Amino acid sequence: MDAPAARGHCLFDTAIGRCAIAWGPAGIVAVQLPEADDAATRRRLFRNAGEALPAAEPPPQVQDAIAGVVALMAGERRDLLEVALDMARVSAFRQRVYQFARRIPPGQTRTYGEVAQALGDPPLARAVGQAMGANPFAPIVPCHRVMAAGGQPGGFSARGGAMTKLRMLGIEGALEPDLFDPPPPGLSR
Repeated sequence: MDAPAARGHCLFDTAIGRCAIAWGPAGIVAVQLPEADDAATRRRLFRNAGEALPAAEPPPQVQDAIAGVVALMAGERRDLLEVALDMARVSAFRQRVYQFARRIPPGQTRTYGEVAQALGDPPLARAVGQAMGANPFAPIVPCHRVMAAGGQPGGFSARGGAMTKLRMLGIEGALEPDLFDPPPPGLSR
């Protein structure tokens, strides 16, 4: 077997479908939740990564990240804080938002306004929502745990939109599972 590549990408299966992950020397560059097919998942992954990375055998730390995502999507309470992310392409503000979101425990949620308040600037709730919508690391940065005011799901950029967000929250135990029964078309249980 060849040695793991310092840069690359691969696809992997989870309880919500086939995801993708890209990595480089500084850590995970992007993660992509399932799209309509593997080609669409790769295209979106490469857009978030800023480049097309070669298909490759993931190194051990990326294998660990994949195992963590798979476990999280299967209902294990994993925070994935141990996963190193390469945020070189991410603005300083979004880095702060993502770092805060990573500390939201599985099974819990916060609102865009609560995140903005915690970051010291309540009027930035809309900017928090935009950062969540542009998150290149879902679900390692658990943007699905950040909701709109009043318990509304808000937007979600993954395939299936808010229904996928609700499904992921249901898997984590943050919502009643029958809120999203049956699953959205194209998503497996």
